[in-house]
Amino acid sequence: MALPAQSAALLAAAVAIAAAAFLLPPDSRLSWTPRGRFADMILANATIYTADPARPFAAAMAVRAGRVLRVGTYESVRELKGRHTYELNLSGNVVLPGFIDSHVHFIEGGLQLARMPLRGVRSKDDFISRVKEATRDKHPGQWILGGGWNNDVWGGDFPAAAWLDDISPDNPVWLSRVDGHVGVANSVAMKIAGIDRSTNDPIGGTIMRTAEGEPTGLLVDTAMKLMFDVIEKVSIHERREALLRASRHALMRGVTTVVDLGSYFPGASSEKAWQDFSDVYEWAHSMQKMMIRVCLFFPMPTWSRVSDLIGENGRSLSQWIHLGGVKAFLDGSLGSSSALFHEPYEGDPDNYGLQVTDMDNLLNRTLESDRSGLQVAVHAIGDKANDMLLDMVEKVVDLNGMKDRRFRIEHAQHLAPGAANRFGKHGTIASVQPDHLLDDADSAAKKIGLERAERSSYTFRSLLAGGAQLAFGSDWPVSDINPLQAIQTAMSRKPPGWEAPWIPAERLSLDESLKAHTIHAAYACFLDHAVGSLFQGKYADFVVLPSTSWDDFARDLPAHVLATYVSGKLAYP
Repeated sequence: MALPAQSAALLAAAVAIAAAAFLLPPDSRLSWTPRGRFADMILANATIYTADPARPFAAAMAVRAGRVLRVGTYESVRELKGRHTYELNLSGNVVLPGFIDSHVHFIEGGLQLARMPLRGVRSKDDFISRVKEATRDKHPGQWILGGGWNNDVWGGDFPAAAWLDDISPDNPVWLSRVDGHVGVANSVAMKIAGIDRSTNDPIGGTIMRTAEGEPTGLLVDTAMKLMFDVIEKVSIHERREALLRASRHALMRGVTTVVDLGSYFPGASSEKAWQDFSDVYEWAHSMQKMMIRVCLFFPMPTWSRVSDLIGENGRSLSQWIHLGGVKAFLDGSLGSSSALFHEPYEGDPDNYGLQVTDMDNLLNRTLESDRSGLQVAVHAIGDKANDMLLDMVEKVVDLNGMKDRRFRIEHAQHLAPGAANRFGKHGTIASVQPDHLLDDADSAAKKIGLERAERSSYTFRSLLAGGAQLAFGSDWPVSDINPLQAIQTAMSRKPPGWEAPWIPAERLSLDESLKAHTIHAAYACFLDHAVGSLFQGKYADFVVLPSTSWDDFARDLPAHVLATYVSGKLAYP
């Protein structure tokens, strides 16, 4: 399909000014003083959404040394045009600040791009067929790894080792569910891991069993560690390639900054997060291979190491790598029936979900992390888990005092009545993932009942009304990185095939949704001074869209970006 003339011209111009290789010089500080008189580049005849309340829209922008030099009318920036200034005429195309994805598992996502994809599988037969196909080029004993399956789309039955054993008798298999909180292993894999009927459930996890007590192959939350301990180690080279692959994928979607929360299941090895930091991120930085900005969170048990690292180097190791704080888990997920609720799951009166962390332990580590100046992020999906965290925030404030801590609740997916109003009291961040509701809208009523689902699920409007700061993310690889789709989802709340919105009262406006993926997302990770809006002195991270007017954009959000710039340099395409 041919691009419109103005879009083709834009791409041609963008390529003309792109660096031969996307290598940007390291910058050890975020403070900036403009030098020289003229701009390196001027964007002209654009429709620029700045995400800056003082100047929401502009027609032109000047960039110098990777930073925004001036935003305003063309007349106001024209004086900055020198003999070597490149002027990019956008013919009205919409420009947005680079998107910030507030919740990713970045290296895991990059690895998943190279593994067997199971997202979109809609039947047991298709599931089995995909695995069978994957075994054809594997040597005996070689692991078959993949993920993304969602049993809700084929009726709810969980896969089991019995589905896999006949087609993979010589290969261990491990396939994670779309939410990352449950996975299925075949019998070969369970034998390697030493899982049998006598294996006890770990704290915060479950080994699913038949009526006779035999493991089915399903491992929930911390029980997955039994499998991860024996899965062949992913090499440093593979993890480095995964980072580069993930970065290219994010840039293609207009994402210029991500908040990497590390592993996406409870009980993951703390040491792996630190190995990724030193062997992958620091390597990429030293080799000038960083393509997007990352804000890193580390497992909470290692809070003192994070504190020491920040004490030695500051929060920003460079313009690329920022140290956010620490992350913990409190419960599981709705799809795995392990999110922690006040009331039991439908049809399962003894199951209220899983509390995967002891609250006294979590409070003590949170207090220590908070005293050391670290930002704290905790995973909570069920309404009880969220209430427990909001109670804990009150205790932290009482014991450590008032300050700008920006405590983050990751997901805040199901809230009890009144809980949304508690977020604003102490400035708690609601780090939410709109596209998760596309999967949950059909299944939530089955899991927790229609009335509970409709009063508690993805309460974005209520959170804003309660004073919460909303930060949008994807939880990739649980959902794909796709800010434009997430913004559309938050506005429409229409899952595929639905004619009416799901809980329409919780819809957001376009401006609210855009800010949740830009300036508010930057605020949620203490980077609002550097990114998130197109404002003088901030990094010139922006995306160009195919829409040629704001009305065109607001009426029909595009499905893709035309170009992504980081520090004023073309990063995609």
